[in-house]
Amino acid sequence: MAKPSPSYSGSKQLIALGKAIRVFRQGSGLSQEALANEIGIDRSYMGGIERGEHNVAIMNLSKIAKTLKIKTSELLVAAGL
Repeated sequence: MAKPSPSYSGSKQLIALGKAIRVFRQGSGLSQEALANEIGIDRSYMGGIERGEHNVAIMNLSKIAKTLKIKTSELLVAAGL
């Protein structure tokens, strides 16, 4: 299991982004595991992203958005970033 980002875990920005990802994921009918498999990351890491524990890389953020059939900017706007 990946360890949370020591510097940023729990930051309000990462928590907001994780919540936005969760809302879009649930709206699309995907499980965490299905989304993680689609983008090539571990399910536990995906859970950490949704909980705001990981400072997600832009490439993974882009893959998440593409899988959810939205623009990366839509995730950021939904998170208030």
